[in-house]
Amino acid sequence: MRQFITFIFIFQFAFLFGQVEADYCTNPKFTKAIERYISHSVEVISVDELSETIDNYTLLDAREIEEFQTSRIPGASYFGYDNPDYSILDKIDKEQPIVLYCSIGYRSEKMGEELQKRGFTNVKNLYGSIFEWANKEYPLVDSKNENTTKIHTYNSRWAKWVDNANLEKVY
Repeated sequence: MRQFITFIFIFQFAFLFGQVEADYCTNPKFTKAIERYISHSVEVISVDELSETIDNYTLLDAREIEEFQTSRIPGASYFGYDNPDYSILDKIDKEQPIVLYCSIGYRSEKMGEELQKRGFTNVKNLYGSIFEWANKEYPLVDSKNENTTKIHTYNSRWAKWVDNANLEKVY
């Protein structure tokens, strides 16, 4: 009986947990793709929640500089992935709420793990990252901090996950 109750609890938790992420993206196929790449080692936050509370967070962009210069979430600072700019962390309190993002959430999760190893205690990964932010038509800015309709999609294969027809895909 105890095993059955444990199974039911785990099943219900998995169902509820999975349902929350399913609601995070407008495209269920995109959610499935994300789930193949992230392990949930860093707590996730939805783009809708971030949009409502953006002023509470330090935003770090875990993409490469070309991607960052094309477009970014307003207020984000470049952090990087292949050669991260760790000096930016010197200006951030270890308890400060941080949200990292990349294209879909894989690189930002890896950088979030690194921040946690370095003692940062309030780190979140933006679920669906800049692609879902753009899909839900939240604003993007360019290197001059001006609104833009361009989005760097990393490469042509990943471009399919940006389904906002108002955006120009760059790779």
